[in-house]
Amino acid sequence: MDYGKVAYVGGGNMTRALAGGMLAAGYAAHHVLISEPLAEHREHLAMELPGAEIHKRNEDAVREAECIVLAVKPQILSDVCKPLAPLVQQNKPLVISIAAGVRASDIEKWLGGELPVVRVMPNQPALLRLGISGLYANEHTSEQQLRAATNIISTTGPVIRVSTEEDIDTVTAVSGTGPAYFYLLTDMLVKAAVDLGLSYEDALALVLETARGAGEMAEQSGETMDSLIARVRSPGGTTAAAFDFLDGTDFRDIFSAAVVAARDRAVDLADQAHEAGKD
Repeated sequence: MDYGKVAYVGGGNMTRALAGGMLAAGYAAHHVLISEPLAEHREHLAMELPGAEIHKRNEDAVREAECIVLAVKPQILSDVCKPLAPLVQQNKPLVISIAAGVRASDIEKWLGGELPVVRVMPNQPALLRLGISGLYANEHTSEQQLRAATNIISTTGPVIRVSTEEDIDTVTAVSGTGPAYFYLLTDMLVKAAVDLGLSYEDALALVLETARGAGEMAEQSGETMDSLIARVRSPGGTTAAAFDFLDGTDFRDIFSAAVVAARDRAVDLADQAHEAGKD
């Protein structure tokens, strides 16, 4: 697998995950370029990603790149993109953004216009190559470029392509934010078990292995979630008692409203980035 030089702007955790995934998949190390302003971080990147080119200046990394991955905080993305516009307009590379809540049209404008831009929403387990990402490509992106973007991102886990950019906001609320939902449920179950007398270590082991097994069952069984619940929820049993209590509350509505709130916040962030990036 090799699609030419891929330049990462920003040397944070997600860059390490994606670049590391590319190298593990057989990508040519000298075709992986990373710009990172902090010397200490550059040293760590060089040790963790042997053979990759590590630069201090963004311009030096992107100068000859066929693909640029924007991996900086959304709040500074416009300031990072605008100085790169002259270089980017010379080569017209594929641009991949993993910055949450910044629209492809704004990124394209900041980089000079008429560019293939792919927005990606990965999630935290990508750091273990156990993630899943949503992907949206603008109208300037060719099928070959879309395949290249998909292959690069898929080194950290499966990729789901969505047809509209609005869907990326939903991906953000579901899988981008999703790990935190599961951490919260894990924490609540562990605390409940401790309150009922188990040690923290035993409670954590029980909850984590239950989560792992339930995830595998959900993936491999092919059954609906209602069907899987029904197989555990014997009439008059302990699961029925728990669910009878939950069904007597507005638990489901509250959770749905929380996901909608996360989606709406993603839209707000996109609007804020648009306003902040105006000349």
